[in-house]
Amino acid sequence: MNYIFDIFLISISAALINNFVLYYFVGICPFIGVSRRVDMALGMGSAVTFVMTIAVFLSWTMTTLVLMPGAPVSRWVAGYFMSAEKAADIDLTILTYIVYIFSIASSVQFVEMYVRKFYPPLYKSFGVFLPLITTNCAILFACLTVMSNIIGVENPSEAWDLGRALALGLFGGAGFTIAIVIMAGIREELDLCDIPAPFKGAAITLIVGGILAMAFMGFNGVDSGLKTALTGAP
Repeated sequence: MNYIFDIFLISISAALINNFVLYYFVGICPFIGVSRRVDMALGMGSAVTFVMTIAVFLSWTMTTLVLMPGAPVSRWVAGYFMSAEKAADIDLTILTYIVYIFSIASSVQFVEMYVRKFYPPLYKSFGVFLPLITTNCAILFACLTVMSNIIGVENPSEAWDLGRALALGLFGGAGFTIAIVIMAGIREELDLCDIPAPFKGAAITLIVGGILAMAFMGFNGVDSGLKTALTGAP
C-alpha cells in the first residue's frame, strides 16, 4: 500500500505541485513558442508526454544496468580486464549527460520513423512537434531527476524502481501538457484584447507565465497535506 501511495505522490507532484514548467522553469522554449493555439499546444503536450515516458524508461535502464557504481553490465564487461574487486567499483556516472541526450535523440528519431511508416495519420497530427522535442530540456530534466533518485541515495531500498520512474515521466509530461494548454487558451483570448504596445508578443506571454507559476505555487500546501494524510508524518 505504501508503494501505491508513493506512486500517487510522485504523479501528483510531477503534474501539479512541482510542475516542470511552472515550478522548475524547464521546457520554457516550447512553452512560449508552441502555445499560440490550443490544438497545437495539445499536440505538443501529447508528443512530449509520449517521448518523455520512453526517455525515462531508457535512462532508468541505462542507469541501473550500466552507469551507476557496481552496475551489473559494466561490472561484467570490466571483469574481463581487471579483478572482480576493481570491476565492482566501476562508476560511469560521468557519462550520464551524454547517454541521456543520445537516448532522447535516438528515441525521438525511432518514434518518428515508426509512426511515419505504420501510422501516417498520427504522424501528420504530430507534424513538426516530434523533431522539436529533441531540444526540450524538460525531458532531460526528467531523466536527471530519475538519476538523482537512483544514484547517491543514502538508503539503497529507497532508490526508485521502474514504476516510480515511469510515473514521473508520464505525469511530468501530463503536467507539461496542462501548463501549455492553459497558456494557449489564455493567449487565444489575449489576441482579442487591446494590449499596450510594449507588452505585445513575448512580453505579455512571460508575464502570464509568471502569474500561472505563482498560481501553481498554491499546490505546495497540498503537497504537505497529502504527506500528512497518507503517512502521518508532520
